[in-house]
Amino acid sequence: MNTMNTRNARRGFTLVELLVVIAIIGVLVGLLLPAVQAAREAARRMSCSNNFKQIGLGIHNYHSAYNQLPIQKGGTGLSVATAWDTPNVNANGEELSALVGLLPFVEAQALWEQISNPNAPNKNGTTGTLYPAMGPSPDGGVSNGTTDDTSYGPWSEELPTLRCPSDPGTGVPSAGRTNYAVCLGDSIVSSTDGPTSRTLYKKDSNVYQMARANCRGVFVPRQKAMFRDILDGLANTIMMGEITTDLGDRDIRTNPRLSGTTAALTLDPSACGEATFVNSTRPQFWAESGVTLIATGSIARGYRWADGNPVYTGMMTISPPNSAACVTSEGAYDHSSDTIVATATTDKRYGLMPPSSRHQGGCHVLMGDGAVKFITDSIEAGTQTSPMVAMINLTNAGLPAGSQSPYGLWGKLGTKASKEVIDAEF
Repeated sequence: MNTMNTRNARRGFTLVELLVVIAIIGVLVGLLLPAVQAAREAARRMSCSNNFKQIGLGIHNYHSAYNQLPIQKGGTGLSVATAWDTPNVNANGEELSALVGLLPFVEAQALWEQISNPNAPNKNGTTGTLYPAMGPSPDGGVSNGTTDDTSYGPWSEELPTLRCPSDPGTGVPSAGRTNYAVCLGDSIVSSTDGPTSRTLYKKDSNVYQMARANCRGVFVPRQKAMFRDILDGLANTIMMGEITTDLGDRDIRTNPRLSGTTAALTLDPSACGEATFVNSTRPQFWAESGVTLIATGSIARGYRWADGNPVYTGMMTISPPNSAACVTSEGAYDHSSDTIVATATTDKRYGLMPPSSRHQGGCHVLMGDGAVKFITDSIEAGTQTSPMVAMINLTNAGLPAGSQSPYGLWGKLGTKASKEVIDAEF
């Protein structure tokens, strides 16, 4: 009987044995957790790439249907108010992004029908308007027209096709977010108005000349673009790039800094992310003082998928991916004064808008042939202190029109017709 009791007692674990087992399990979990997290991020990155491929297919289908690309900053015509960037209920001032026209081609026909149907009801039951204007709205109401108006359903829709699963941003104060933006080339000038005069509400000969010189990307604001315009080859030219949406922090990629005049930034784009303005201990964030940031309310990177201004749906191939974003003090050509002038709000101004992502080490880009590539932050980007191509007031304020991009392989990929063919894999 005593022997049986002794055997039964030996069947249990001692405290030391139990602690050893727990320690082993802890070590295994610690070893496996990074692998699990890496696997999850790989899945999210693949999903992001698939979204981009679907967008690329939609763009090609759009071009097959209409023999042109969806227009960046298109819509119901220019404003009849004081200037094109003034909000009103008669038109949206040609502020819509190319993503709006693309909706029926990315399985969002229902949303497109709601937008294109005159007097469609708002979410709050009031009568809506056709393409509410994109200007700033003091009271946030449809009466003044704005993409941050949450009562107008379409502008605040979160479309899964336009979102990268790795980006956690969601909800107010943004309207509907997007992680994919059109490529505007390697110059910031004319990136908001294209060939449009601010005070004449039409395409003016002077701004046409400026736009021809400055708008070197696949998409040109307020102007029809076609695949045949891409003389460097579809496979060699970036059509869109991934962007990160703002999380309400001081991220240099999503909360652009007010950097001064357009002329100054065109002469030296590296001034945007100078060490003086960046947090010395956290270089991905702006310094705590001495920096003026533009993010306020619904103004921030990627915050309005339907708005065609660069801060929301545009990117450039000047600074490498995940570099600092900046806006200048001007953003439109004024025919009456024959100069570029400041606009009503900071989100309508010329700015340096690099692509970015929550993926490690780079971001996705969509090539003209529909292929999706992952571009690393270390891509060869030429001389970052070099002036960009910039025609201001019909005078070359930077490099002359037609110059080779000074921003290396990265700049070449963003220009469509500069005879800069890429003959190597990147």
